[in-house]
Amino acid sequence: MSDNKSSKTEKRLTHTDERGRANMVDVGNKPISARIATARGRILLSSETISLIRENGLKKGDLLTVAQIAGIMAAKKTCELIPLCHQLNLSKADVKITVEDDGVTAEGFASCNGNTGVEMEALTAVSVALLTVYDMCKAVDKNMVITNIELLSKSKEEIK
Repeated sequence: MSDNKSSKTEKRLTHTDERGRANMVDVGNKPISARIATARGRILLSSETISLIRENGLKKGDLLTVAQIAGIMAAKKTCELIPLCHQLNLSKADVKITVEDDGVTAEGFASCNGNTGVEMEALTAVSVALLTVYDMCKAVDKNMVITNIELLSKSKEEIK
């Protein structure tokens, strides 16, 4: 770290204390805002697996519905899965699953009125939806790759 860097512009991890130990951020003094986040990810699949999904021919059932529901459930449980995430009262969580020629795309959405963002909920929704696709297809596709899980957007708007 250079000496001319001011402490005001210095970046540091927010989930660690002064000694570098895990620390849950106190958001109690932050204003309640309308918060929205979207995330996306993909799982690459063989053409044979894509055909089975399109024909609803997987032994475990309707992949699109199961993956969507799994993602929504995961968004609601994010604080139980990621230790330093805050418990949020989500007003909406959704996952849209799109079957493409080379795989499946999951896009997750989460919103709430709260004092911290919902990006972890959107990312968790996408991750678990894709893991569900993996689980449901593992008997027929040994070369699946989950890839490009990313936050697309997040916003907050003051509530008046």
